[in-house]
Amino acid sequence: MAVIILGLTLAVLDSSIVNLALPVIARDLQASSALTLWVVNAYQLAGLVLLLPLAALGERMGYRRVYLMGMVVFVIASVAATLANSLSTLIAARVFQGMGAAGVMSVNAALVRLTYPRAMLGRGMALNSLVVATSSMAGPVVAAAILSVASWPWLFAINVPLGLLTLWMGRKALPVNPPVSSKIESMALLDVLLNILMFSLLFLGAEQLGVGMGKEAAPGSSFMPSGWWLLGAGVAVGFVYLRRQRHQSAPLFPVDLLRIPVFRLSMCGSIAAFCAQMLAYLALPFLLLEARGLSPFEAGMLMTVWPIATMLTAPVAGRLIGKYPDGLLGGIGMAMFATGLWLLAAMPADVSIADMVWRMLLAGSGFALYQSPNNHTIVSSAPLSRSGAAGGMLSSARMTGQTLGAVVLATIFAISGGHGGNAEVLALAIAGGFAALAGVFSMMRVNKTPDQEVHKR
Repeated sequence: MAVIILGLTLAVLDSSIVNLALPVIARDLQASSALTLWVVNAYQLAGLVLLLPLAALGERMGYRRVYLMGMVVFVIASVAATLANSLSTLIAARVFQGMGAAGVMSVNAALVRLTYPRAMLGRGMALNSLVVATSSMAGPVVAAAILSVASWPWLFAINVPLGLLTLWMGRKALPVNPPVSSKIESMALLDVLLNILMFSLLFLGAEQLGVGMGKEAAPGSSFMPSGWWLLGAGVAVGFVYLRRQRHQSAPLFPVDLLRIPVFRLSMCGSIAAFCAQMLAYLALPFLLLEARGLSPFEAGMLMTVWPIATMLTAPVAGRLIGKYPDGLLGGIGMAMFATGLWLLAAMPADVSIADMVWRMLLAGSGFALYQSPNNHTIVSSAPLSRSGAAGGMLSSARMTGQTLGAVVLATIFAISGGHGGNAEVLALAIAGGFAALAGVFSMMRVNKTPDQEVHKR
């Protein structure tokens, strides 16, 4: 588990650790702010399009091998990013970094399932959820600590020794897959290309909509198709792609798992929950800094309450898994999360720091109480031979939800004409709505258990 946790921390942390350094990178490499955003986008896109293909590869050649190969690519790409002297070189290195991170994240949940005894899997998934939640929110904090004593290339350089340590430990510790069934067909290159094209079009469409709704437009962006055209093309490619997947025994896009009701509901809930989290986490800095007049230090310290609440609640959630239905735990967690978000939206102008803190605690605790049982259901509702596909879908849901949250916030800012307080309040209220929707999906699973679904299949 030390190997799994360390690799997952590096992969998730690198999705947000660069955000704080983007202005410095743009100045040092003499690039526009819009183009510099692709230092982040390239990593996220490369990871998103390869999660499912690498998960399927893990089912066929071994999760351990895919994990270690991904970490090798991640370390080499981190060296390249450290040494990059132009924006194009840095973006290319970030693409390969994202590919390596996809190798780690795509098989992570499957390795946890192989590591823990069945009766303790809930605790393992809770620990996994804790690492994802805290790592995704810790990026700006870690970046601030590094940038206070070193230049931005060190944001990538720290990956090298930690990645090498993960490789050394992983060769000895990671479990080996059970034998692969001879009935599983090999991956078709066309399916892999369709998967990459579908997710790329959807991501680029969402990003283009965000650019068109108030961000600085990149040079040449006027020649790009509109976001809606890109999204439409992504849906069209997805229709063709999913039709090809329907009759395969182990499809690259796991439509077989989506036929399991409890799995399908858990995936929908996960996307909605991560959308709510990203909406809130992007809107809160604007609210605290600009509308409430807090200093950056005060806002940063206040926002650390959220991940602290998640860290404290996740182990408790892990111990509750198995004693109570996952759907019930998730429904209660999302009720707490939605309530915390709505209370943050309803804060009066003269609210005290203490009143902000307990609202943050409620939101962070509720998300942790939801995420661990929900991830446990996603992984355990799939047959053991399809653990890789379930884990790939788990990571895909997280990234899809986060992308959706960013697009929704860009839409809110564009409609409201800026971020002077009202837009942030609206964003938090809508985030609460997404959290409530995730709670509804969770409660719909109460009478359905993962074991029953696997038994039916």
